[in-house]
Amino acid sequence: MRLILYSKPGCHLCEGLQEKLEAIQGLAFELEIRDITTQADWFQAYQYEIPVLFAQAEAAAAPQPIPRPSPRASIAQLERMLQKYCMGSAQ
Repeated sequence: MRLILYSKPGCHLCEGLQEKLEAIQGLAFELEIRDITTQADWFQAYQYEIPVLFAQAEAAAAPQPIPRPSPRASIAQLERMLQKYCMGSAQ
């Protein structure tokens, strides 16, 4: 499974979510960070929404959006949320 995080430099919410995702050990996934300032279409789509998280089960599958977790969510809570939203498509 691959998680795609749309982010931009200097976004403390994005950085916080990225740190928590990188700390998760109970789920196997590849984390791809996409800087919305590098692509006009990403910027247009997500400039007011970041951080935005998607899960992609397979390379050929379309990424599916994951609801944004609370910035106050613990790493364990984030892991449980990801299991809930990705379990059917992950692993």
